[in-house]
Amino acid sequence: MQYMERYIESIDWITISLVGCFLIFTFVKYLYPRRFDEFVMLPFNNKYFYVQGKNDALKHPFNLLLFVSQVLSVSLLFFFLLNHNNQEISQTNPWLFVRICAAYSLFILMKLLIEKIIASIFSIEAIANNYLYQKLSYRNLLGMFVFIGNLLLFYSVEPSRMFIFAFLGFLLILNCFTLFNSYKSLGNAILNNFFYFILYLCALEIAPYLILFKTLQ
Repeated sequence: MQYMERYIESIDWITISLVGCFLIFTFVKYLYPRRFDEFVMLPFNNKYFYVQGKNDALKHPFNLLLFVSQVLSVSLLFFFLLNHNNQEISQTNPWLFVRICAAYSLFILMKLLIEKIIASIFSIEAIANNYLYQKLSYRNLLGMFVFIGNLLLFYSVEPSRMFIFAFLGFLLILNCFTLFNSYKSLGNAILNNFFYFILYLCALEIAPYLILFKTLQ
């Protein structure tokens, strides 16, 4: 095997961001050990939702802390992808990362607010809150996988185009899998409100990302 030397500029602020994510995971594990153990098993079973998720508020500290780590991890991944065209990781503009964090947080929170408003209009708050809680939990779990991927992209492997596409493909498949699990667990509610579900799917799950994709082009 032939080893290639990889030059990495000073990435102190990225290191601090990744250490911050790790400290959040450690802190959450320390405060809520049983909850955290059930949370990381979500890819294999839904016990977490049955034991910890019933009537649970989205603003629970466990969810909020993991959401912060999700914002940091996903924003770092976007930052890396935006700088990858230079064939090296440029660390000269950390304010770009701050703007990505702000934009990503605003996008998620505005989308959540609109979803809750629509749920209130159609009097389906209970169903919507359950679904939003599951979606937030799965996205927080995806954030942990993104964190691991960031460690590899910034410090370990040579970030080849094939590796990046493979990693993004893995995240896409995992995201589709988690959405399928959410829809499956809410099957009866979806069938009883099928028209609203299709309306929601088109207006709030597909359209925002298409608009965002067009905006970034």
